[in-house]
Amino acid sequence: MSRIVVDNVEAGYGSVRVLHGVSVSVDSGETVVLLGTNGNGKSTLINCIMGIVAPTAGSITYETDEGEKIELVGKTPQDVVELGISLVPEGRRLFPQLTVAENLTLGAYRASARKRIGANLEFVFEAFPVLAERRRQLAGSMSGGEQQMLAIARALMSEPRILVVDEPSVGLAPILVSRVIAKIRELKEQRSLTVLMAEQNFNQAIKIADRGYIIVHGEIAFAAASAADLSENEMVKQYYLGA
Repeated sequence: MSRIVVDNVEAGYGSVRVLHGVSVSVDSGETVVLLGTNGNGKSTLINCIMGIVAPTAGSITYETDEGEKIELVGKTPQDVVELGISLVPEGRRLFPQLTVAENLTLGAYRASARKRIGANLEFVFEAFPVLAERRRQLAGSMSGGEQQMLAIARALMSEPRILVVDEPSVGLAPILVSRVIAKIRELKEQRSLTVLMAEQNFNQAIKIADRGYIIVHGEIAFAAASAADLSENEMVKQYYLGA
């Protein structure tokens, strides 16, 4: 069973240290949420997992379905994607001057996925009918919600085992946030995905979370064993629920 284990990771940018001994795990088939307000290290941790930021200490282990343990620290983003881990980045990061279809095709970076571009396009067009209707439209001319759907679909084009989603609610109206979160849950079940999602919208994140972590000032302030544990935590009540 595929899983990711982050052990005592420290990381930052230049002389600024952002993560201070962070340890989290994501088991096969789970949806784990990483909660925290802006500037607390959620995206930095995700970038460490994806090979975008190099940790200065600690390890990040990917355990495959076959039982192999692979150290991700030192891997390039291309290496990480090739292993079956795909990112939906914060801000979507689409190619605005390329069409919907071209953005999706570029998502099929993984060698095994290149052989199944047609089948995967069919799947994402069925999952997101609006993308099928607008396959020839430039990505930059789409609405924020449509762009978020395209970013998720692009990530699925690589046929990942693990989907990493960074702040899917940013810049979206509340009703669109609800639709995006519901779609992530639906796709997780359809594709038997493991999901790690960084999010600051607690009320939406809790709808699909099996369990989660709260990160504060680059440290794990609370590790919840279940979604119920998150809901009952005093820190959550204070910062997210207005109690």
